[in-house]
Formats: sequence, C-alpha cells, structure tokens
Amino acid sequence: MPFLEKLERRFGRFAIPNITLYIVIGQVFVFLTAMLGILRDASVIDLVPILAFRGQWWRIVTFLARPPSFSHNLLDLVGLAFGWWIFYFMGSALEGYWGSFRYNLFLAAGWVLTVGVSFLQPAYAVSNLFLGASVFLAFAYLHPEFEIALFYVLPVKLRWIALAAWVWGAFVFIRGSWAVRLQILAAVGNILLFFGRDIWLAAGRKRLLTVRTVGRIARSGSVEEPRHRCRICGKTNLSDPQLDFRYCSKCGGEQCYCPEHIYNHEHVLGEDEAAKR
Repeated sequence: MPFLEKLERRFGRFAIPNITLYIVIGQVFVFLTAMLGILRDASVIDLVPILAFRGQWWRIVTFLARPPSFSHNLLDLVGLAFGWWIFYFMGSALEGYWGSFRYNLFLAAGWVLTVGVSFLQPAYAVSNLFLGASVFLAFAYLHPEFEIALFYVLPVKLRWIALAAWVWGAFVFIRGSWAVRLQILAAVGNILLFFGRDIWLAAGRKRLLTVRTVGRIARSGSVEEPRHRCRICGKTNLSDPQLDFRYCSKCGGEQCYCPEHIYNHEHVLGEDEAAKR
C-alpha cells in the first residue's frame, strides 16, 4: 500500500528488528522472577487503566511482559514453553514476510487499540492474550495450509485452528464482560486494519468467479477446468487470474505453485529419487 510505503521510507529506521524475541524474553524474565520469589506481586505489571491514571504509567507497556500462566506444573510448563515458541515462530515469520517496520506497525496498532479501548472500562485489568491471538490469526491468514502438531501429535492445518479461534472468540465475546469484549474488538480491528482490504477484494473475486462460472455452465453445460493450480493452497488461474503461476524445476513431475509458495514449499521427489530412498 502506498501509504505504508511512505511511512516506511520516513520512519523505517526506528523499527525494532526481532521484536518478538524481546517480548518472549520479557515474559520469560517475569515468569522466572515470580517463580524465584523476586517478583512477589505480578499484578504490579498488569494494565489497570485507573491505576495508570494515578501515576503508574509503566503498566501500559509492562502488561505485554505478563506470561500466559505462572503455574509450576510440569505439563503447564511444557505448554507455556510451546506457546512461547509458537509465538516467536509466527511473529518472526510475519516479520520476514512484511519486514521489521510493518510488523512493528502491526504490533503497535494492536497495542494502541488495546490500550485505547481499555480506558472505556478503567477498573478492569487488561490481558495481552488477544493481542497475541492477532499475531496467530495474521499468520494463519497468510499461511492457511501450514500444518501444526495439535497436542504434539495430530497434524492440523492452520485454517481449521484459526476457524476454531474465531468461534472461540465469538463465544467469549457473547459470554464475556464488556472489558473482554473491547479487547476482542481491538484485536479484530487490528486484523481488519491490515487485511480488511485483501479480504474484501478476495470476496469480490469469488463472487465474480461464481457469476462467471454459472454463465459458462449455462452456455456450455460444463465447468471450465483450470490450466494452473497451486499444489499448496489450491489457487488456480480461474480463481486468481492476476497471479503468475510457476512450475518448480526441483520437484518431480510438473508441480505448480502460486507466487506465495513457489519459493516456500517442500520439494516433491521424482519417481527415481523416491525409489532410491
């Protein structure tokens, strides 16, 4: 987007590279100091807007360093470590996709929205959970076919986990307090701010494709088969005619990929290579 490009040219030098790592390090530090008894009251870093009004301004930043849990149970510790790794992995992937400035801007926009709406319910503590969830949803939108081991065993594509996250968010929004609802709206607003235009255009292309497909069926009695189909995401020259589909020379057979996956996929072995293995 031209506006973002102008911002990046002007303020790009202020971006913090690898900012996800610093957030994870901050949460690990808070967890360890609490576990060792150095930090006796972890609520001192929570964002409670009314306390920030009274001079405890650091809370509008330190709440980002609050870990998801302070449990010492072994299973919870494993889950906590896995959660940190996932957050770091996905955040770093977004930074690699967008660049440091735009990823910083994504986090900053989510932070501003979260802090801003929190002052509408100033007596309630604010969680960083939904801001972290927006990072996951952004990654899932860009890489819906990426697989993750659910319960460390079952491979599931992110599109389905993201769908479950949206359903869970809707349930929490309906059943939760207004303080929680505002935090959810802030996270959703951040997603729409960065992906709303793409979602709208994609929906428009699908509507147009449906109309054209119905017209072809009415005229010829059959559906036109696509010439190119991405092996990873399934996009075709019919669904996305503006894309430049390519075939990987390192994959066995004729494997087609869209621009997003031509340099981001596991190579398919040819019959000879598969027989050797």
